[in-house]
Amino acid sequence: MAAKSWKEWEKPLIELEEGIQKLKDQLRTLPEHDRTELQEKIAGFEARRDNYIEVMYSRLGPWEKVLVARAEKRPYTLDYIQMIFTGFVELDGDRRFGADKAIVGGPALLDGRPVMVLGHQKGRNIQERQMRNFAMAKPEGYRKAIRLMQMADRFGMPIVTFIDTPAADPGVESESRGISEAIADSMRVMFGISVPIVSVVIGEGGSGGALGIAIANRVLMQEHAIYSVIPPEGCAAILWRMPEKGPQAAAALKLTAQSAEEFGLIDQILPEPRGGAHRDPIEAAETVKAAIHKALEDFAPMDGTALKQDRYAKFRKMGQFETA
Repeated sequence: MAAKSWKEWEKPLIELEEGIQKLKDQLRTLPEHDRTELQEKIAGFEARRDNYIEVMYSRLGPWEKVLVARAEKRPYTLDYIQMIFTGFVELDGDRRFGADKAIVGGPALLDGRPVMVLGHQKGRNIQERQMRNFAMAKPEGYRKAIRLMQMADRFGMPIVTFIDTPAADPGVESESRGISEAIADSMRVMFGISVPIVSVVIGEGGSGGALGIAIANRVLMQEHAIYSVIPPEGCAAILWRMPEKGPQAAAALKLTAQSAEEFGLIDQILPEPRGGAHRDPIEAAETVKAAIHKALEDFAPMDGTALKQDRYAKFRKMGQFETA
């Protein structure tokens, strides 16, 4: 089975939506009394589109989930920050080496409540993607995250993180500056934080690059996001030396939200709008916001010691299996 891109997989649907938009543009140029026939035609195509989405998204396999998680118009961290929070002030730099644009973060208000929010950030075009390093953070990105989380701990601000990265940066420069140590240190710091931490997997949750800012009291995951020890193409390249076998690797990796919940890696699956978060970002953001609010309310009675114990117990029980 050859690996398809998101555009190839959704091509029939994209073409149908583009056709509907052209008809709507044409409708605006017609006088009121001449619109009835075209309106009926548009309604028919919209019904056909809705049915196509219903069928298409009810049959998503692991590889299709990967494609949806990577959809070009899927909301990224800064999109969710804009839709959910107010007063966001981005803070940059790790105070040791430099600025990493693959992780963004800073203080913000969640309906008037001060929080620290951070997450991986992808780009919409090739220039942004290069600037953000395709959301693959380098050591200074995780050290910036540590700085922000420690600041939140000092000021008693809950922490919200958004996970959306294929992996941490694997380059020689990152290795020379201690990428493994930076991720491990970020995880260590998160275990010692005395304020509630809520993480949301909004796209790709890839390997240690994701886990580096995902040691949370509550881990939420959007319905069509993925969470895995390695991207499927990387897995296929290692196992079979054939990256194009990504679909087979995706099935073996158990990377869907449903599998993550079954294995106890996440706490809750957040439903997405019909056709994925990229088709209705506002509705997706409302669902995410409500879940963040609920999590923070649940942890409100707990003091710092209880929050740390809760986080430790949560991750210690992962990977435990009982055998007959």
